[in-house]
Amino acid sequence: MPRPPGHGPGYEIKRQEIIDKAAALFAKKGYAATGIAEVGEVVGLARGALYYYIGSKENLLVEIQNRVMEPMLAAAHRIVGLEEEDPVLQLRMISQMLLEHIMMWLDHIWVYEHDYRNLRGANRKRLLEQRREFEDIVQTLLVAAMENGSFRKVDPRLATLQFLNLHNHTYQWVNPRGEWNADRLAREYCATLFSGFRSPEYRIDDLEERMGEILENRKTFTTAPRKLTRKR
Repeated sequence: MPRPPGHGPGYEIKRQEIIDKAAALFAKKGYAATGIAEVGEVVGLARGALYYYIGSKENLLVEIQNRVMEPMLAAAHRIVGLEEEDPVLQLRMISQMLLEHIMMWLDHIWVYEHDYRNLRGANRKRLLEQRREFEDIVQTLLVAAMENGSFRKVDPRLATLQFLNLHNHTYQWVNPRGEWNADRLAREYCATLFSGFRSPEYRIDDLEERMGEILENRKTFTTAPRKLTRKR
């Protein structure tokens, strides 16, 4: 929701704080089970003042969904834009970006995965389009790897679901401050997936070395830095 005319930076700072705290509350209790009065209590605002910042409860859910999808899609498009790169390496970059994003926005991801069905009309349609857009990016890279002989020919949709399901359920158990960071998980996930997907002729033993070179320019594929959210 854009800032209304005449509102200074303090308005936006407070609005972002409300979205953060609402995401944590929704992740704990569920969007449908959380009343707007509970949100107001957590952020220290009466109902009228809260609506001044957020407009409606559904707007909060929209903002949380946007925080998940918009930077992730932007990073994915930057990765796809590296047309000279091996699509397998681009998938490895997608993997790490996605896992870093999950760890940075853990409460938001929980709400995104569980509560998007509470969106209505144009808001729900837009979110579903964003989801399909991200899935299409992954599938495009998988197909490119099949077409150039890196991966064996498999059902592209099934391969896409394998890739996404392995990553997307990480939010349910991951500890962002634990022993497994995004790089470690991405290396292990991709080693498992790519060993199964690859053609006999394609070598993956130098993939992490090539990934190391990419890491020198992290802006290519990472989302904006942010403090870690609490562990559920």
